[in-house]
Amino acid sequence: MRSLHSLNPWLISFHAFGVLYNSHVANSSQRLRDWLEILVQKGGSDLFLVVGQPAAIRVTGAVLRLEEPPLEGQEIQDAVLGSLPPHAAEAYRNVGYADSSLRLMGLGRFRINLHHERGRPAATIRALAARPPRFSELNLPTSILALSRIPYGLVLVGGPTGSGKTTTLAALVDEINRRDAKHIITIEDPIEYEHAQHRSIVEQVEIGIDAPDFPTALRSAVRQAPDVIVIGEMRDPETMRMALTAGETGHLVFSTLHTGDVTSTIARVADSFPPERQGTIRQELSISLAAVMTQNLLPRMGGGRVPAAELLMIGYGARQHIRKNALQHLHQEITITRQNGSFTFEESLAVLVRQKFVTAAEARGRTVHPEELDNLLRG
Repeated sequence: MRSLHSLNPWLISFHAFGVLYNSHVANSSQRLRDWLEILVQKGGSDLFLVVGQPAAIRVTGAVLRLEEPPLEGQEIQDAVLGSLPPHAAEAYRNVGYADSSLRLMGLGRFRINLHHERGRPAATIRALAARPPRFSELNLPTSILALSRIPYGLVLVGGPTGSGKTTTLAALVDEINRRDAKHIITIEDPIEYEHAQHRSIVEQVEIGIDAPDFPTALRSAVRQAPDVIVIGEMRDPETMRMALTAGETGHLVFSTLHTGDVTSTIARVADSFPPERQGTIRQELSISLAAVMTQNLLPRMGGGRVPAAELLMIGYGARQHIRKNALQHLHQEITITRQNGSFTFEESLAVLVRQKFVTAAEARGRTVHPEELDNLLRG
């Protein structure tokens, strides 16, 4: 057999290039691991890679830059792209955006978002908890736990990006998993919390790996005799329509939306459809919807963040308002159904102020009903 040196020069050059390329990929992957080791050691939640800035991490809400040179776009792309699975790497090359998860031995799991800003590569990587949180750890009002006992219907959790929606859903699923003998299917992009098998059987479907998209995964899930379906996010009308149908036909369906309050959460679903279909969708919503919760994270006195929430348990009155598109009456409906567990955002803020978790000034800056909040604080 001829030695490599007896081959033609082109093949020798190609071999040398392969050695250099593999070495480059390994070095880039090691750099990403080094950053993530710092993130874990500091107890941080997010790693930010932006051109012209050093790598930065978020620790207890504050973003801290690492003591290293500013990054270039190619550095960021090389460090992250090699850690993506094939479907995510292809998505990034095709559309310049990819979401995926990453598991590193000895460090844990991470959610990767590789994207572009100002035409240059950038990345945000979030550390994922080793286990779902227990509901008691979240400092949420205990009446929210009732969402885990709803027999069927659609439960929506709204809130801005980074408000803890996924964490709350994971805690509710964990409560069901520990308490009830159910069949639970989660559909996520990517999977954020891995659930152990307790009393329930839990299947977790990751978009891009186990199914190509949410509608396909949901269409398959309803044929698998689930009791509970968790849709990580309702991104398109088809997923919303199928979630409504699943809630109507005896499944307990949880999902999230990027919205600010109960009213806008319900409006977002109907408004996602063409005008000629919105009346029908409101009719289906009025039948399928079981509860709507929204939450936000506020700066906590002494450091960290604490959630404030709002909950509407859907009753007869709310169904009528949804059907007639009279959503402006839903805030009043929350107070009417307080005995069923509903509570307003202002009631949640007032509790946090009384517990000295947030300042009165911070609470007043977050409320959309300041007179209601002032009355509660005086009371």
